[in-house]
Amino acid sequence: MKNRRWIAACAALGLAAALPVAAQTLYKLIDKNGKVTYSESPPKSFDGQVIRMDIDPKANTATLPKPSAAPRPETEAEKVLRRPSPAPAGGGDKVQVARDKLEAAKKALQDAIDNPREDEVQRMGNKGGGTRPVPTEEYQKRIAGLEQGVKKAEEDLRVAEGR
Repeated sequence: MKNRRWIAACAALGLAAALPVAAQTLYKLIDKNGKVTYSESPPKSFDGQVIRMDIDPKANTATLPKPSAAPRPETEAEKVLRRPSPAPAGGGDKVQVARDKLEAAKKALQDAIDNPREDEVQRMGNKGGGTRPVPTEEYQKRIAGLEQGVKKAEEDLRVAEGR
């Protein structure tokens, strides 16, 4: 019988100690003129309306989905960019390959700029409300790599044309 009382007393103390952690209390004070203020402690002498507000700090948390690690499929433009550069010796076919590669490089860059993947853009809150897209570091690296691909393709075309 003594053990049960001891267990019940410990459980009651544990609950009492956990309550302040689980909820926070604010007091909304409205004076005669309608001015609203908030306080963490109840007022001692206040000539107006006092509204107690119990707030659950966990109520406003959001869980964001984890980015998927699945590789994205390679686009046609990226496949063309992986082809070896044409040899410096002139030939009509090599010039056309270099032009195709440059066109594909430009298309891949423009496509990446116009259509960033979901994991390449984070949404950040604006001061006045709403959100704005913010590119991730990986996205910026990918754009920089595609821009270098365009420059390399332009150089390969100059070499293929003999300029």
